[in-house]
Amino acid sequence: MKNIFAMEPNERKHFLLHVLGFLFIFLMALVALFPFYWMLVTAVKPINEIFAFPPKLWPSQFIWSNFATAMERANFPVYFKNSFIVTASSTIITVCINLLAGYAFAKYDFFGKEFFFLLVLSTLMIPLQVTMIPVFIIASKIGIRNTLLGVIIPPCAEAFGLFMARQFISDIPNELLEAGRIDGATEFTLFSKIVVPNVKPLISTLVIFTVMWRWNDLQWPLIMLSNDEHFTVQLGLSNLNAAQYVNWNDMMAASLISVIPVIVVFLIFQRQFVEGMASSGIKG
Repeated sequence: MKNIFAMEPNERKHFLLHVLGFLFIFLMALVALFPFYWMLVTAVKPINEIFAFPPKLWPSQFIWSNFATAMERANFPVYFKNSFIVTASSTIITVCINLLAGYAFAKYDFFGKEFFFLLVLSTLMIPLQVTMIPVFIIASKIGIRNTLLGVIIPPCAEAFGLFMARQFISDIPNELLEAGRIDGATEFTLFSKIVVPNVKPLISTLVIFTVMWRWNDLQWPLIMLSNDEHFTVQLGLSNLNAAQYVNWNDMMAASLISVIPVIVVFLIFQRQFVEGMASSGIKG
């Protein structure tokens, strides 16, 4: 490594700026990761050390049995199963709807195309709380209240994913589709064999966003579900927090386990996620 004192003034300045930038990013990473560290430490420390002052950043002993206790205290195996069903089903349906609708808005010309697209985008300005009561009434009328289907279906069609899909698919050359039509390909073949393989970063982005949203969703399941057998993980955590006395060991242990699926999904799709975020939503 070249001695910093042997560098030219401009080269030394450039090197120092890089070092300061690295230190700043490192400190920001520590700040961002500290809540996860504190969650882990609180989950495994003795209960008498949770509110100790000054706070103990390292427990005197690790009580790993807190994780098993947290799972046994409530019906968390059922909650996790329900959350997996809701999240997986919602992600598949949402991604399919967004891709198909985005393809239609990007590559087809029909009457009122721009008007309907702006109409869909305008729903982003409507707070979710405004539509909850009407959607709840509709769900009750058709008999899907207090069912997992009632949690899965209503939020599946959302404007943000459609916007991303439309922007991304617009960049696929029309010549590819025209060549497929000349070769006799059907519209579904064009979509499945040409469009889908070219939008893998978009699919990864939609999967990550949808999984995070649906796995962490509390408001809609709280409104739709009243039967404990249908509760999701977030409802189970809220029940732990609703008691007069909160066992923070159990709360932090269950919360830590609940974030693992989202982290795993992000790690699987992270490279294409970054590419998708860089390639979509910034083109006119």
